[in-house]
Amino acid sequence: MNWDQIEGKWKQLAGSARERWGKITDDEWQTIAGKKDQLVGRIQERYGIAKAEAEVQADEWSRAQKHSEPDSHLAARL
Repeated sequence: MNWDQIEGKWKQLAGSARERWGKITDDEWQTIAGKKDQLVGRIQERYGIAKAEAEVQADEWSRAQKHSEPDSHLAARL
């Protein structure tokens, strides 16, 4: 899933992100609001990791969101 889609569906996806990065506070999640650069910065701060590693984690999470979404065309066939 690309970051424009994530930003648009942030309310639905925020729970998954909160599970992945539990050290990020509720206020910070509101600031992040699906924006990749905000998320990467918060991961970097809270977990004490390099920006490149934080970007890898964010990108892996975003790709996983694509796999967790139901396939609407399959559901329509059922």
